[in-house]
Amino acid sequence: MLKEMINTGLGVAATLKEKVENEIELKDGKNIFESLEGKGKDERSKIKDELKSIIKDIVDDLGLATKDDIVKLKEELSKEKN
Repeated sequence: MLKEMINTGLGVAATLKEKVENEIELKDGKNIFESLEGKGKDERSKIKDELKSIIKDIVDDLGLATKDDIVKLKEELSKEKN
């Protein structure tokens, strides 16, 4: 019985695959791909922004100097020399 259920499931999947392939034209496939690509780019941007925020929090928690901190320090040191 299990073997029959598996075979039936595979048959349904193969039939659905064939129908979907026949119904999706190249144009539709391209639109789907472009949509997925756009969503992927959006998600990548969101993840990048979130990672930046997390890293900034870690740098702040550790008390590490940022680029801005170093620039300010250099400016202060050059003012003292003059």
